[in-house]
Amino acid sequence: MTAFHSLFADHGDPLMPFPENAPTCDDLPGLILQDIAQLPVELLAILQREVDERMARIKAAKARLDGALTVRYATRADEERRAAGKDTGTIRFDDGDFTVVANLPKRVDWDQDRLTAVVERIRAAGDDPSQYVDIAFKVPERKFTAWPDAIRASFEPARTVRPGTLKIEILPQGGDA
Repeated sequence: MTAFHSLFADHGDPLMPFPENAPTCDDLPGLILQDIAQLPVELLAILQREVDERMARIKAAKARLDGALTVRYATRADEERRAAGKDTGTIRFDDGDFTVVANLPKRVDWDQDRLTAVVERIRAAGDDPSQYVDIAFKVPERKFTAWPDAIRASFEPARTVRPGTLKIEILPQGGDA
């Protein structure tokens, strides 16, 4: 039984697997979208599942490799960064014939309540807070839809709705996906 046929043996005739020349996941990057779209739905479902499984394996492999690199180089990177007088950022050091580039990005979080107070003090002093901070307003959609119509109407002109990215999944009928 072929790899294609094993996942969806209940679709179609089990004695008639997909032909040997059916495209594989490896073939997809070189195919025209319209050609892929014309493939039988059973083959599209198989390719979708195989791509998803490969992505999960690659993601797990990447996590393991990144973890191993951290085990191998984190201490040395920390020592090199400390010797350079840095808490964060990029440092470089050699390991044999290779240069290791270790980047520890800076993550900054701001206390929103305290920032609001600072902005109010700047305004009260007659300065423009936008010279110092970026100010953005957000309305959670859940709150917006719960408001009374009169309040929603005043916000409508400031609201733009854009569609997200379409996601299509092919599932066998009556089966557990």
